[in-house]
Amino acid sequence: MNTLAAPLHVLKLSVRSLRSPPMSGRKIHRLTGFQSCAPQNFQDYESLRRLYRPEAPEYFNFAKDVLDRWAEREKDGERLSNPALWWVNDAGEEIKWSFEELGSRSRRAANILAGACDLQPGDRLLLILPRVPEWWLVNVACLRTGTVLIPGTYQLTAKDILHRLRSSSARCIVTDGSLAPLVDAVAAECPFLKAKLLVSEQRREGWLNFTELSKAVSSDHTCVKTKSNDPMTIFFTSGTTGSPKMTQHSHCSFGLGLVVNGRFWLDLSPGSVLWNTSDTGWAKSAWSSVFAPWIQGACVFVHHMPRFKATTVLETLSRFQISTFCSAPTAYRMLVQQDLARYQFKSLQHCVSAGEPMNPEVMQQWKHKTGLEIYEGYGQTETVLICGTFKGMRIKPGSMGKPSPAYDVQIIDEHCSPLPAGQEGDIAIRVKPNRPFNLFSEYTDDPERTARSFRGDFFITGDRGVTDQDGYFWFVGRSDDVILSAGYRIGPFEVESALIEHPAVAESAVVSSPDAVRGEVVKAFVVLTPAYQHQDPPSLAVELQNHVKQVTAPYKYPRKIEFVESLPKTISGKIRRVELRNKEWGRT
Repeated sequence: MNTLAAPLHVLKLSVRSLRSPPMSGRKIHRLTGFQSCAPQNFQDYESLRRLYRPEAPEYFNFAKDVLDRWAEREKDGERLSNPALWWVNDAGEEIKWSFEELGSRSRRAANILAGACDLQPGDRLLLILPRVPEWWLVNVACLRTGTVLIPGTYQLTAKDILHRLRSSSARCIVTDGSLAPLVDAVAAECPFLKAKLLVSEQRREGWLNFTELSKAVSSDHTCVKTKSNDPMTIFFTSGTTGSPKMTQHSHCSFGLGLVVNGRFWLDLSPGSVLWNTSDTGWAKSAWSSVFAPWIQGACVFVHHMPRFKATTVLETLSRFQISTFCSAPTAYRMLVQQDLARYQFKSLQHCVSAGEPMNPEVMQQWKHKTGLEIYEGYGQTETVLICGTFKGMRIKPGSMGKPSPAYDVQIIDEHCSPLPAGQEGDIAIRVKPNRPFNLFSEYTDDPERTARSFRGDFFITGDRGVTDQDGYFWFVGRSDDVILSAGYRIGPFEVESALIEHPAVAESAVVSSPDAVRGEVVKAFVVLTPAYQHQDPPSLAVELQNHVKQVTAPYKYPRKIEFVESLPKTISGKIRRVELRNKEWGRT
């Protein structure tokens, strides 16, 4: 197969939409009591599997085979004058880069990584930046140099950074002036760390300066030749039995696999402007802030908000020509609490959500106040889109929709037999006889955990679900104890480990607890040591919360704390979190 055949196939399909007349207003399908925008790239759900026939060539590199091809089409006048990256901040600053300028700047960044940082293909780089343009430049530079990118959320503490550096043996770290002191505090324990790259106008001793080097290096760079199955990126994912693990993806698993997200679920074209509010440390940023939109030649819109603010989001949707909006259910819950009648979304056509189950009442309120549906998607760090509600489908609030064309998704029992509608089981993806290339490669350096995630002919997602008679999938719960709060995945073990460091805590158990805004939050059941059993409970609870914020990323802290005399345990002494979780959610 020709090396460029697959990406060119994607690009040709997208470029054809440039020759179509522009949409005048919002096209509407009316289907049994609800409305949805007419799809651009397909006819209906049944057509998806006929259209989706991707193949992974032997060699593939997203920067060379997709991004540089879009730059060529810009030069040839085959792409609308829509930016590739459109960045704004609260101070009114604005940056617009074409694919050509993105290419030039990212090649400079690639020369920094290969030159001053002395990185070789396969070396690992830890990237911890907020939503600044340099985050995207380093992403693309890693693709061009064959460097394995490891994104990290900007909320990481020194302890979190140390764990990630040690686990990955990253040779380089890229961050800004705010987090550089945290890196310096632990760098002595990481002899493998050879380069520290600072994104700042200020210099710092022991650090290379990205801004200065970008002005000095050449914009000429030859992209390395990467095989489709070569490692491209590693994401840390939370679990319940230990610290976060490393989930590895190849150049093709996201670079080609996310076609299903960009072309079908997001339904993007080169004229689209997509705003995804996800944190830069999570796989959702790779999904909807890099690969899915740029596969389709669409514009990635970024608002550099230090923290989520509902009124700022609504003002941004009103002011800028954003056509597609992607955010977590928590964000929508906050938005519908505002006076939406004050805002007009003249350009907004498509709203999607992922990261946790969407509350049906929020969907109904959003539609009532804006006239727009919210299309849910379900996936994991290990996958691309597993299930989704696509344009033209009947929307069933609370459902994950139907399987994406990327996978054969089944609800199976413990013997790997598919279950009929109405019976709960494991949500699983068929991997035999042909393993989908758009699945993660492995849990890095953890072959046993990798092996445990497969059973029979299936990859086991770890989630439980059920289907209905119409083939829609419904999320029941997680097989493990990971908490989804405001779009963040939080492992109980991490919170419990932080709590136990405080002298007041004898032992603890952390579970999810319902919350009207965030969907669910972290709750800790704490058994106190004798010396603290007579202290004021509210004051002690605040003290423990502040303690957790200091020793781990702040978003993990328990928003609820209940002091108990003992924890429910199995006969072998293991804590029964399921019992505590059921109590919180009112289950018998």
